[in-house]
Amino acid sequence: MAQLDPELELYRGLMDQPEQYEDGFDVKTIIGALFIGFVMMPGAIYLGLVAGRNLGPAAEWTTIILFTEIARRSFITLKRQEVYILFYIAAALASTHGGLQLAGGVFAGKMFSQYFVRSPAAKGLGIAYRIPDWVVPGPDSEALMKRTFLHPDWIYPTIILLLGVVLSRLNWFGLGYALFRITSDYERLPFPYAAITAQGSTALAETTTKTETWRWRVFAIGAMIGLVFGAFYVGIPTVTGVIMTKPLQLIPIPFVDLSRNTENVLPAVPTGFVCDLGTIIAGFVVPFWAVVGSFVTAVATFIINPAMHRAGVLQNWTPGMDTIQTQFANHIDFYFSIHIGTAFAVAFIGIAGILAHFYRNRRADEEGREHEPGTLAGVPGRGDIPFWLAIAMFLVSTAGYVWLCAHLVPRFPLAWVIFFGFIFTPLESYVDARMKGLTGQWVRIPMVKQGVIILSGYKGIDIWFAPIPEFDHGQRAQQFRVLELTGNKVISLVKAELLILPIVIFCSLLYWQFIWRLAPIPSVNYPYAQKMWHLHALQQGLWLSATLPGAERETIFEQAFKWQFVLGGFGFGIIAYGILAGLKLPTLLIYGVVRGLGHLPHFVFPEMVGALISQFYMIPRFGARRWKQYATVLSAGYACGMGLVGMGAVAFALIGQAVSQMPY
Repeated sequence: MAQLDPELELYRGLMDQPEQYEDGFDVKTIIGALFIGFVMMPGAIYLGLVAGRNLGPAAEWTTIILFTEIARRSFITLKRQEVYILFYIAAALASTHGGLQLAGGVFAGKMFSQYFVRSPAAKGLGIAYRIPDWVVPGPDSEALMKRTFLHPDWIYPTIILLLGVVLSRLNWFGLGYALFRITSDYERLPFPYAAITAQGSTALAETTTKTETWRWRVFAIGAMIGLVFGAFYVGIPTVTGVIMTKPLQLIPIPFVDLSRNTENVLPAVPTGFVCDLGTIIAGFVVPFWAVVGSFVTAVATFIINPAMHRAGVLQNWTPGMDTIQTQFANHIDFYFSIHIGTAFAVAFIGIAGILAHFYRNRRADEEGREHEPGTLAGVPGRGDIPFWLAIAMFLVSTAGYVWLCAHLVPRFPLAWVIFFGFIFTPLESYVDARMKGLTGQWVRIPMVKQGVIILSGYKGIDIWFAPIPEFDHGQRAQQFRVLELTGNKVISLVKAELLILPIVIFCSLLYWQFIWRLAPIPSVNYPYAQKMWHLHALQQGLWLSATLPGAERETIFEQAFKWQFVLGGFGFGIIAYGILAGLKLPTLLIYGVVRGLGHLPHFVFPEMVGALISQFYMIPRFGARRWKQYATVLSAGYACGMGLVGMGAVAFALIGQAVSQMPY
């Protein structure tokens, strides 16, 4: 890999490399972790059950602002290292379980399992009594009837759950750290979104000192924009949803859908636009040519989709479909396979670049010449762990998963478990890490595990619950990059994880046990769960029923996977990259195209507006480096402002729901 494109070199230098690294884990972060676990977790659980929303940036930025304000009034200084570790701990709470938008730690998934095993969907499909007891007690278990986790029937499922939690920590830390060393240290990728969190943490840390710089001013501007816009976008719908039968939306959420209005002119094309100001601000941050590539993909669908529909390729689309239905139908017919092919092209290009980089540096060393930047030797003072140790952690934990799967589902072909653990997970994680390093975003390859299970010919539903090591750890590489930019030693993250684990496990058990005993979950007390969990159970049940003995129906995966389109996507990615590189054009275009395949045009067009404003107005006025620094801090401030509005709206909703449940 030769020198980075000038635009990527710019992003790489948005924040100076720290001169020294410190341990951001101390007593303040311990207090913060306890606050998050014992104070914010019940609110996160309740919000997920009632409204189907997670705290997201609200938990992260609100926690940080609370602690910085306490520090200012106590005449205590918070270092940016401490601020980021607080941010990291809060983000761990904000993570949700699958597509349920259900926060609340490790027992959140078990809460859905207790519903699923007794759900009408599971009983109707004939799978309720086939779910293994290492997942959840049987539908007639006394533990489920009494709504308690404190029962002997939960011992086996809990042991498997906690063993999986430990293995997952080792797995993501080992591979995530190795990917960080490869993509950041060796390939020198810029990770544009990593600077957002790092700049935000730095700006808030400055408020506790007397050395406030431009960061705090820009952060405050972004926060005010987020507060004002969030009041209309999030605040009004949430407040009116409590006091009115139907929430009032002055700004449509999540987007304006025009697909049915344009279907006569643009058949099989999802059309519309989002009204979230944050999408335009994202265009300030993402590299310009990556946004252009996504924009080209979006515009191309306006031409390609109608042509493919007339040719019979997009055959599942029918008039009257909205955006979501159109996108899903097109995904099944064409884009699923194309996306897989282009993802493999990204992996091939990245691996070939690493090998070429390594070869050139080796030749340069042999000839006594200066070699290209990028090394796996680590950074002095950063507290790096040996590269081999990170790989060993990944290999050992993956072997643990393989053993666990062999123990739980001994009839399933072990070769597929090994494939996912040792081949697919590193491959997809590397593709994700590389895309985040270049563009800041990536969309996973969907339904691979489901397809393998179905095509393997295995009969039985226990394999769907087995802890197959099919993961995407690319996001972890970006987390380590943020850790570096905030001047934290690697040991800070290790200590934070060791603290988070027992707190989250204990608080998750405590609060889910308490809330479950108050009322059945789902029930009328939790309207989102009552409505959406049934749909989720039906969707999950359809996959599980595909491997029941005697099931012969064609699955969604079998409809979607077309090897000729996969090869076409791979060839397109390789050829397009070669042409751009040969003509000395920005190769970020092809990464933007791949990124655009997983995005609705609704999000791409406003992002392009932001990119054009950034490129042709802001950069000429402020200069490229200065403006990109402003943009990252502005984006962090905007997320903070939206988070504060979200927390205020959640508090109002919680009070409103509590009052509405009272009989007097």
